[in-house]
Amino acid sequence: MNRRNILIGLGVVAAGAAAGGAYWLTTSGTPLPGSPQAGAPAAPGATPAPAAADMPLFEDDRILGDPAAPVTIIEYASLTCSHCATLHKDTLPSVKKEWIDSGRARLVYRHYPLDELALRAAAAAHCIPGDAFFGFVDVLFQNQEKWSHSQDPIAALRQYAALAGLGPEAFESCITDDAAITRILEKQTDGRTRYSVASTPSLVVNGRLVVGALSYDEFNRVLEQAAGAAS
Repeated sequence: MNRRNILIGLGVVAAGAAAGGAYWLTTSGTPLPGSPQAGAPAAPGATPAPAAADMPLFEDDRILGDPAAPVTIIEYASLTCSHCATLHKDTLPSVKKEWIDSGRARLVYRHYPLDELALRAAAAAHCIPGDAFFGFVDVLFQNQEKWSHSQDPIAALRQYAALAGLGPEAFESCITDDAAITRILEKQTDGRTRYSVASTPSLVVNGRLVVGALSYDEFNRVLEQAAGAAS
């Protein structure tokens, strides 16, 4: 997949998600074709997903937590989305402590890149093995302003990848890996088709679509409802 095809694929995503009020920003600061000019997130809230009882997982999914947990959270996020960073900084640490570490929930992370830089970052993360993947993703969200808004964001991203054990040559290979990029976009399309994901962050909790960077208290209520229904 060359650069032109990548941008075409992202343009299709932009057109499909325009009505969702997603966060959009290319590496140059110019919105992708078909995307809204404003960067406001969709209104936070929970709505029934089209396939409420159907949450198939893929063999290559990155999963954190007990496989037997009664609550499954699928997170769709873009690594350049400021609202996703807010979720990771303010809400998910408590979710991890109270729900994932206790075995009550598991988290499935899926990339939903909204610009080319996010796609490259997702491809780099794709190469990080095991649970180190989640550490790398968290570092990128915690330091999002530093690398995504730097003069050379790819160089900045390369430095964070190096800290995760990904050398310069491996990094370049990863961010240009056609198969990995295609797989990321396939999962993005699946999320849009199966759960009507149209903005980031979006989380699917036992089949229920939850949109926006909810506070822990708000998200905890959704999790409690899901746990109650699963018991």
